[in-house]
Amino acid sequence: MTHIVFFEKPGCSGNARQRSALETAGHTLERRNLLTAAWSAERLLDFLLPLPVAQWFNPAAPRVKSGEVQPEQLDAQEALHLLLNEPLLIRRPLMQRSDDGSRHVGFETAAVHAWVGLGTNPAMAPTLERCVSRTERCTT
Repeated sequence: MTHIVFFEKPGCSGNARQRSALETAGHTLERRNLLTAAWSAERLLDFLLPLPVAQWFNPAAPRVKSGEVQPEQLDAQEALHLLLNEPLLIRRPLMQRSDDGSRHVGFETAAVHAWVGLGTNPAMAPTLERCVSRTERCTT
């Protein structure tokens, strides 16, 4: 299978479910802390540029949920500045294949399956990007 560099927020239960899905499918992961990684504008844009600016952001981030940060109102330069200064705002996980260097943002199940394969688990949720329950904390 594939070796993937997996940028996550340590302690995030959503990232734990995502890692589990990838590992169950036979992939190996090199886990990295998204919040403390040494991001440059170029390095972060390598992940984000294929997406619309609003999709660069973690919708569960407190400042996004409160409406203080409105990703759909930002241009790329403003968004990049915010993300570099506050990595908690970055949509996660960020993933990179070691074999071909391709990158992926977020965990919409069908898109991740098309990118690296997730096996044949018919019970897999359409997305593993959000919390499962209201009691689960993924906003910090």
